[in-house]
Amino acid sequence: MKFLLGFVFGITLITSCQKKEKEIDLFNGEDLSGWHIDVPQMDTIPDSTNPFVIRDGMLVSLGEPRGHLITDKSYSDYKLLIEYRFPGRPGNCGVLVHASKPRALYQMFPKSIEVQMQHGDAGDFWVIAEDIQVDRMEERRGPKAEWGSTEDKQRRILNLTDSSEKPLGEWNTMVVACVGDEIKVWVNGDLVNYGYNATASIGQIALQAEGAEVEFRRVSLTTIDVLPD
Repeated sequence: MKFLLGFVFGITLITSCQKKEKEIDLFNGEDLSGWHIDVPQMDTIPDSTNPFVIRDGMLVSLGEPRGHLITDKSYSDYKLLIEYRFPGRPGNCGVLVHASKPRALYQMFPKSIEVQMQHGDAGDFWVIAEDIQVDRMEERRGPKAEWGSTEDKQRRILNLTDSSEKPLGEWNTMVVACVGDEIKVWVNGDLVNYGYNATASIGQIALQAEGAEVEFRRVSLTTIDVLPD
């Protein structure tokens, strides 16, 4: 009987772990199901172009008008995998984690922690009405007196290396792992940032339209319990 109970417990544990690590495709390759758009210009100019479109099976941020594509659901304790590229000129974009209150900064950006995708700076943190700590904080963020998470404050935290991106036009893989109050970022397999004591640990995920066209061919999420090495 004890053997049988142990066997059943073991099978249940394995099944639970397998379920826990199931990958979820946030982008289905066909439409924007599971997402909603927040583009301030569309409030006053209803016939504005939607900057988020599906093209050739890819999710494309056209860059203008500026705004965000935001998941309907909130998530915590996960590994987010994104494959992206700038097909034309280099430019700016980002993925926002732990997003909550919309338009919390400059009446545009939701309260969140941004992981930068800007060409040449992939992996920087930008705090948006939230905050996070890193090692060598003053070296990477500037004088402590200038730190802050709102307008006119030093919100940028430099990554550990700017040499991990592929040449313009090639596909990059970014992994953002969030567990509790910690966040790790990899670009093409290189660990480029690690933060802790984040002021948020759950929220929506957002992609930006921020001036440049960006193609996404994969956006997937896997729930995890432990931050990967």
